[in-house]
Amino acid sequence: MCLRIDAGRPIAHVAAEAGISRRCLAKWYACWRAHGENGLLDHSSHPATSPARTPEDIADLVEALRRRTKHGPARLAAGLQRLHGVTLAPATAHRILVRRGLNRLRDLDPPTGEQLREVIRYEHDRLGDLVHVDVKKLGRIPTGGGWRMHGVGTESARASKRTGPDTGKVGYTYLCSALDDHSRLAYTEALDDEKAVTAVAFWHRAVAFFAAHGIHRSAAASPTTVRATGLRPGLTRSPRPARSTSGPGRTRRARTGRWRGMTGRSPASGRTSAATRPSVNDASHWWSS
Repeated sequence: MCLRIDAGRPIAHVAAEAGISRRCLAKWYACWRAHGENGLLDHSSHPATSPARTPEDIADLVEALRRRTKHGPARLAAGLQRLHGVTLAPATAHRILVRRGLNRLRDLDPPTGEQLREVIRYEHDRLGDLVHVDVKKLGRIPTGGGWRMHGVGTESARASKRTGPDTGKVGYTYLCSALDDHSRLAYTEALDDEKAVTAVAFWHRAVAFFAAHGIHRSAAASPTTVRATGLRPGLTRSPRPARSTSGPGRTRRARTGRWRGMTGRSPASGRTSAATRPSVNDASHWWSS
């Protein structure tokens, strides 16, 4: 537009063609003549100096009180007035907290008030190094709605809880998902159960899906912990923790739905894992290149 004006076109005509006001284009043209293309870039409207800004010593008091008490802006303003005789508006206290990154309590360590470390997202370096597998159990919604639609104790609500065929019970849907850690490519199916045979069939379909998208692995992939054992070679169960002679009752390691590519060594003991020892039962069918 500025080049059109330099070529002799009236500013009003160029502004009408661009769909903006003549005043706006005139302002842009003046900036372009004064600073060139840099004058057309967006610049911060923040003032160079703020003489009325809250002094840093008062801001330090707000920060120290925030870290010690975890109070919000209103209670911080009242605390400054009571403890230090400093009158401060709650809105000003909030701006100080935002400026110093203290406006969210989730970013502070509850016992000490120190800033929490930034969450670092981990990611494996190569496709297929790690595949996460999980199952989500969801209740189906009956035709016409359940008790939330018809009310507790109604015939429709009771029908959805009866057992047996043709009684109105709708059961559950199991969402089985597999997620590649590096690419975040996911494969999900809605299945009728979470039995071992169903899970194994899902895994084979997931492997075919990933292979179709160029995600291959020569080593076998096996779950670190599974609900059933003995399904295929390469499936391993997390070691059971030792029983304690005192304290609470038996404990168990929490099960996870994460499937790792075997590296040939056990993280805990450093020994070669059973899934990678030479065996007549080759585990390569779990993930083949």
